[in-house]
Amino acid sequence: MTSIVVLGGAGGVGRMAVETLLHVDEVDEVVVTDLRADAATAVVEELADPRLRAASVDVVDTDAVAALITGADVVLSCVGPFYRFGPPALEAAIRAGVRYVDVCDDLDATRALLALDGAARDAGVQALIGMGNSPGIANVFVKLCAEQFLDTVTSADIMHIHGGEPSEGAAVLKHRVHAMVNDVPLFVDGAFVDVRMLEPSGQAFIRTEDFPGLGPYPVYPYPHPETITLPAAFPSLRRATNLGVVFPLSYFELTQDLVRAGLGGDEPLRVGDTEVAPIDVLVAVLQRDRPRLLAEADVAGRAGCLRVEVTGERDGAEHTYVCTLSSTSAGAGEGTGIPAAIGAALHARGALGGGPGVHPPEAVVPVDDFLALATGVIGRLGLSGGKADGAPAELPLTVEHLGPDGAREVMVGAR
Repeated sequence: MTSIVVLGGAGGVGRMAVETLLHVDEVDEVVVTDLRADAATAVVEELADPRLRAASVDVVDTDAVAALITGADVVLSCVGPFYRFGPPALEAAIRAGVRYVDVCDDLDATRALLALDGAARDAGVQALIGMGNSPGIANVFVKLCAEQFLDTVTSADIMHIHGGEPSEGAAVLKHRVHAMVNDVPLFVDGAFVDVRMLEPSGQAFIRTEDFPGLGPYPVYPYPHPETITLPAAFPSLRRATNLGVVFPLSYFELTQDLVRAGLGGDEPLRVGDTEVAPIDVLVAVLQRDRPRLLAEADVAGRAGCLRVEVTGERDGAEHTYVCTLSSTSAGAGEGTGIPAAIGAALHARGALGGGPGVHPPEAVVPVDDFLALATGVIGRLGLSGGKADGAPAELPLTVEHLGPDGAREVMVGAR
């Protein structure tokens, strides 16, 4: 019996992961957990699958989490923000001796998780961290190019966009603010350089990217952990950047303006007889104004795109490959929750490489197994467009090759 516990299973990402796991044949039980027992129960009742059961747990209570997950095959943590909740979840998995997966996209939390590598090895626990979209799929795409197309990899530029969700929770918004107020380490010319998204150091790296189905958008330096994990996995790498944005752009720019106005901090500020954290005011303003900004921008619904541009050498010549995964019907929940579930399913199968310890996706996730399972579950979820002729659904992935002579060729594309 294969049992997977999803921490934060009632959130947007966690609920999508739960639903995805129900489309993996060998998964016999999925435990949906949330701090709020009623929220976890609501997911179980809504999905109405006998393999589901609900539980309530506070992720910062390491003893309680360890007790809950003991005996499970894998624990998948979707509880953010990870700079607060990442380390306790992994510590609980190590204590319980249970294989671990998360979607951590906070740089400082990733460093804290990697610092637990020794403890995980001593406990015989293998942890796969950052198994979402970026990080996650982005890392797998770099590995795909390194293993199947290039002799050596010299640069990896990751660009991402999503938006259109009817609402965003406080954890998502606080993560975005976290990205705006902290250093962003980029790997440039073989060395790390720290920049800030909203300062001149970061502005120098902004580029405009034309995302299929969405159009051109500026993308900004993001403190996602690929920039520190990829150079360790690929010693020939000389450049690794991560750039992102959220649409509508008016919403993203409002977030930036509120941060510049000083509302990005969590140090309580006295307002009359009440103390309030400025970041909580920022969250309230964004949640209030989001419907209006979506309507003004005429946003039709959720959408997202991930583009990973990988350059390297093959047979002594320079080649570039651009991997693009895009959707005009799925947003951040699907883009993060689905790969997280696939990572957990592969972990439960014993399909990951390496051994005990804390690993990013590029170190242990088998590319072909990941893509095959992703294609299958996306087809079952109905997210890739059913084929009238009965042909199997495919991953909406395009791989474009730019050769040393400048010629472009689409190598892989969805039907």
